[in-house]
Amino acid sequence: MEFLSKSQLARRVNVNSETIRYYERRGLIPKPKRNTSGYRQYSVDYVARIQFIKRAQALGFTLNEIKELLFLRVDSENSCDHVREKAEIKIAEIEKKIKDLVKMKSALQTLTAACLGSGPSGECPILEALESEGFSVE
Repeated sequence: MEFLSKSQLARRVNVNSETIRYYERRGLIPKPKRNTSGYRQYSVDYVARIQFIKRAQALGFTLNEIKELLFLRVDSENSCDHVREKAEIKIAEIEKKIKDLVKMKSALQTLTAACLGSGPSGECPILEALESEGFSVE
């Protein structure tokens, strides 16, 4: 069986060595076996596991949510419905973020349209709006 050092594993999955240690502390990957010198030895199974974590992060899942997904992956009592439910919750969260970002963009466009870009910054309509109690991003 092929074993990798922490730095070899980090290079293979394109993460920092400290990220691997962090995943260990968070329980996302199991603590590896050690060789006789005390160095960690990671099997190639760790490559797939870390790639799973990175792909799930790319979809917006938090490390806590990824930990749940990893559990669902190995728990034979759960069904695909549980995984689908997690994905649907994530979709709803993303949709809310998109709506919030659209509101933020619109508010910034309104503010920048009101600013001529000249004059003293103390009279800047953007800064004045941010100081105003009536300003809201709704």
